[in-house]
Amino acid sequence: MHFTFGTPWFLLLLLLIPCFFWCREHNRLFYFSKPEWLGRESAFFSWEPWLKILVFSLMVFALAEPFVYTGNGNQTRKGRDLVLALDASGSMAQSGFDAKERFRTKYESTVALAKAFTQKRFDDNMGVVIFGTFAYTASPLTYDLETLGYLLDMTNVGIAGESTAIGDAIMQSLRTLSFGEAKHKAVILITDGRHNAGKTSPKEAVEEAKASNVRIYTIGIGQKSDYDAALLETMAKETRGKSYSAASAETLKEVFDEISALEPSQIRGETYLNKRLLIFLPLLLAGGVLLWWIFREERGRA
Repeated sequence: MHFTFGTPWFLLLLLLIPCFFWCREHNRLFYFSKPEWLGRESAFFSWEPWLKILVFSLMVFALAEPFVYTGNGNQTRKGRDLVLALDASGSMAQSGFDAKERFRTKYESTVALAKAFTQKRFDDNMGVVIFGTFAYTASPLTYDLETLGYLLDMTNVGIAGESTAIGDAIMQSLRTLSFGEAKHKAVILITDGRHNAGKTSPKEAVEEAKASNVRIYTIGIGQKSDYDAALLETMAKETRGKSYSAASAETLKEVFDEISALEPSQIRGETYLNKRLLIFLPLLLAGGVLLWWIFREERGRA
């Protein structure tokens, strides 16, 4: 059996208790012919402030929603190991990809949408690989999605060279994924160009992905004539993934939404078993004390 509060921040109201002794009430004047007959009684030795404190404390405890439960199930489910492989070659500097922000480059739009996508991957271990002429890991697998978004903002077009090494991008993604322990692993490759650089061919990289049981989702952005759509479709098909084309930022957002549905991320939660609220207990005690106080005052007047 465990005890806790549903809204514990209400307990901060207990910090007001000293006010029952130190905060001055409105003064009323009384005239006595013999003031020396009046004794001086400290508030600490008077029962009324303590009674007020008791009623106040009971009401605060009721607001804090006390309850007991017999079991705690923390649904911390391990999600997927997921790597975003982003093309940062020279062609990603082209603008006009986002109809709402015409001067935004393809890379800037892609990064913004990728950040929005990662923030929804609550239990996934996420990583980022940036590629151009070569590929490198911009962020290792991490659950710290806020930091991952910050690292994405630090990248820019040309940071990995002007060409497009798709094979190296997949191989670097697989190396990044090798440090994860999740059962489900996937790579989301985003490019607007054709493979024309690097040490590893896309075919070799796909074979390695198949051996590692890693799915590859490919997204070709911009005009279909700019990138090798057939290659991207083959890579996705052979690894049990899916290939997409996104001619605009709006379409790319829809693609990310669909991938989220295909590769769902479990939401962490916490459940309490056999939960029993105890709100009425302090309320009843406070009501009982108040009734006794009222009855005592009435008898004193009689």
